[in-house]
Formats: sequence, C-alpha cells, structure tokens
Amino acid sequence: MTQALYRRWRPQTWDEVVGQEHVVRTLRNAVRSDRWAHAYLFAGPRGTGKTTMARLLAKAANCLAPSPADRPCNACDHCQAVNAGRFLDLIEIDAASNTSVDDVRDLRERLNFRPNQGRVKVYIIDEVHMLSTAAFNALLKTLEEPPEHARFVLATTEVHKIPATVLSRCQRHEFRRLSVALIAGCLREKCAAEGLKVDEAALDLIARQATGSLRDAISLLDQLTSTGEPVSLEQAQQVLGTAASTAVRAVVRAIVDRQPGQGLAVIHQALDAGADPRQLARQVVEFLRGMILVRHGTGQLLDVGPEVQAEMAEWSKGLPQASMLAALAAFQKAAVDLRGNWHPALPLEMALIEGCAERTEATATPAMPPASKPAPAPATPRPAGGGVPPKPVSRTAAPTASPDLASSSSVAFAQVKQHWPRVLEAAFRRDPRTQALLNSGRLMGLEGGALVLGFNSDLLREKMEGKATVALVRQCLEEVFGTPLGVRCVLSRAWKPEGEAESPAESIEDGGMVATAVRDLGAQVVDVKPLPPEGS
Repeated sequence: MTQALYRRWRPQTWDEVVGQEHVVRTLRNAVRSDRWAHAYLFAGPRGTGKTTMARLLAKAANCLAPSPADRPCNACDHCQAVNAGRFLDLIEIDAASNTSVDDVRDLRERLNFRPNQGRVKVYIIDEVHMLSTAAFNALLKTLEEPPEHARFVLATTEVHKIPATVLSRCQRHEFRRLSVALIAGCLREKCAAEGLKVDEAALDLIARQATGSLRDAISLLDQLTSTGEPVSLEQAQQVLGTAASTAVRAVVRAIVDRQPGQGLAVIHQALDAGADPRQLARQVVEFLRGMILVRHGTGQLLDVGPEVQAEMAEWSKGLPQASMLAALAAFQKAAVDLRGNWHPALPLEMALIEGCAERTEATATPAMPPASKPAPAPATPRPAGGGVPPKPVSRTAAPTASPDLASSSSVAFAQVKQHWPRVLEAAFRRDPRTQALLNSGRLMGLEGGALVLGFNSDLLREKMEGKATVALVRQCLEEVFGTPLGVRCVLSRAWKPEGEAESPAESIEDGGMVATAVRDLGAQVVDVKPLPPEGS
C-alpha cells in the first residue's frame, strides 16, 4: 500500500525539522544536558510540526545511544520501533474522541505501571483543548507531579481554550506558520529527491495555498502528482480551484478604474472556467493587501516578484486608501459569506460593487450651513484731533465673547436648539455616558460665547463640569456648528439670564406635584400665590 507523502516525509531527526528552529534548539539542548520537563505544551497552527516534534522527543527520551548529544540516533531498536509505530511506551491519545473524565481516570490508573521497553513512558495528547472541564481537573495533579517514568506532551491548535491551571504546569513552546519561500524550498528539495516533475510556478502556488502549513502543502502536492505526470501551473490552478493571476489583476484593475461592469465580467469568466469563488476572493484580498503594504513602504513583507510589486505600487497611486480598505474588507467578508451562500457569485459581485464605490480620503464633517454674516458697520469718522474714534454702540447690549470664541457670535440660540439632536448624536459616537448627561440637562441660552446648560441637581452639574466632559461637548458643538462654543453648567432653578434680577426662591413642598415637575421635568417656578384661607 502506498504511503502518503506527508507520512513518508515526516522528519526523523532534529535536523530535518523545517521552520521551527527556536523549538528544536531548546529541546535539543534539554536532551543533551538531560534536563527534562515533566510536561510540555506544543501550541500552534495545524501542520507546523507539533506531533512530529513530540515523537522526536519520545525517541530522544528512550534512545539507546551512549551520548545524549546523539539522541535520537534512528539506529537503535527503540528508535526504529518508534518509527515503525510499534513502541509500546509511546502512547498517543486523541483528546477529540476521549474527552470525558473517565478517559483521564483510566489514563491515571495505567500511568502507575512501569515502562514495557524504554526508560520512560511518553503520553502525547493531541488536540488537548477538546477535553472537558472535569477531565482537565482530573489531569491537573498528574501533570504537576507525574511518576518519574512518565512524560506528557500536550498539543493544541487553540491554546486559549486551555485552563490557566494546566498552562502553568507545562513548559510551553509556540510553533509558527511557515513562510511561502520556506515551504516552496522544502517542496523543491523533496520533489528532486523523489523524482517528481513540478513547475516552479506550481510549487509557489501550492505554497501559497497551504497558508503556512507544511503538511497541507505536501498533501496538495501529493494530490497533484498522483497521476504520475508532470504538473504545470495551469493544471495546479484547475485542480486547486484558483483563478489565474491575470483574472485577479483584472478584478483589481476594475476596482482601480471604477469599472464594475468590467470586473463583473472577469469574475464570471473565472467562475465559468472552474475557479473556486472563495479562493478567488482570497486572492483578491491578498493582492489588495499587497497594494496597501507597498503603499506604506513595506513591500519586503510580500512574497512576490519585483514586477508585481511595481504594478501594485502604480495601481495604489490611483486608488485612495479608504477605497482600498473598503474593497479589502468587502472581499474578506465575501470569502466568509461564500460558505453557505446559495448563489456563489453574489458575494463577489457585491464586494466588487462596494469596492468600486466613490470615496474620499477624509470623511467630511457634517455641518450646518454657515449663517449669513452681519452687514459691516458704517465707518466711524476719525476726529479732527487724530484721537481714537468712539466705539459704536450696539442696539442690543450683548456680553463680549472671549477671544477664542469670537466667531461664535454668528450662531443663534434658535439654531442651537434646532440642531441639538445632531450634537447628541455626535456625543453618543464619542462617549455614550456624556450623551446621557446631556440628555439629563436642558438648553438655557447663549451668553458670552458659551452655551448654558441647566441641570436639576448639583450632582449632575458637577459631573458635567469635568474637564474631559466639557472638552468632549465642545468638540461636538464645533463639529456640528463649525465654530467653537464654550460650555457653562448651572442649576436650572437658580439661573437667570444676564440683565434680569434674580428673585429669591420660594419654598416648595417636598414630594408635591410642583417639586416633582421642577426636579424631574426641568420646570421653573414663575410665581407662587398663597392658598385662600380655609372656608372661603
């Protein structure tokens, strides 16, 4: 029976491991110095070597080579037994199908038996995050103080699901995704050793499709070479369901040129030719991401040639960054929506039209139409003696605004009341709590270039007078009215407009209807008339 390539090419020594040098160096030094941890946690994406590294650790722990530096040697009986899958002291457990607390209890009972062949028993628990909470609790004490003849290696792709109590009892190693160049180089070496004929462009395509997983890349290569014929780029694109690079470029070009009709035609041609909709969306996302990186001078992060980078740089100049980000987000969403969508082309069409929509770099600030400027006052003749001309007397005695708020004289109180909902909306976008405070007050008037806000209690007024809160409200006012306005907070029942004498407050019966109206509804007491004497 033919063995799958990813199993035949599984690394058997430390030097054969690809892309995880930081983990190899740490574990190899631990083996050489005979400093073992009782439990290891290998975390990282799929196909990056977690199980392979666990088996290498098990071989090194039981290798019969005299020098620890030579372990694993792959020549002794124990190493060969591990390679053949018949070493009794290497126990691999799939946590996805053994999730209950009874499975862990059974493991703990068998743990007390001495090894059958080697020096230590090594338990590899794959996908350990699938264990139930009760199973994790049952495993805690064993992980903390296992028998001298036992080692644990836990492997997971979702480390955030593992309890902190388990993490603290393990020596943790993070596995990383492999780069496209590293995967392509590894595939190239293996193809040369196996005599497989695959085009360089096809190998690059396979490496990109693997998204950092070497095992996925080897599985794709195994699929493409199963016919025994040479593999070309066109064959790889057809089998993997990817669109040609020309189609991806044509879609992005339609976005740059704001030609949705042209882009829709390209999308349907690619789908009719057998391209997978999700793969097409991902390829467009990759190209748009490359344009953004090149635009910001980080093109070295891309695994593309200089010609493609030059094309990305040229196109990014003709497309605003806001449009690029919107198109990228739209196609990213399309790649997810295509999983369960009944029409495969619809999410792509919507993403293309969204990406072609006109946008500007900066969002325009909504503002009310500017108020008409007052007519300039007639020039006052200068006295014959050359003295300072007298100041013109205004018809209405209005207080003088502070210098930084002088332009606010063009905003009338009626305009503030009319556009107040927009101010509340702007405050809600910045801080909902500030918007709630504004809702609890009411507009009293405009005085000295400042908006007077009335509140029914000292507590609300003091909260509103905080420096950060007042600054936020001033920002909202300037956004809506296009001119700075000050903010002044007062008690509603005690405030009188400037120029009016303040009358002493009359006592109001606490708990009555009038007190409730003043406290909760912001009413004002205009006049208090005594009740007629009883019996009249």
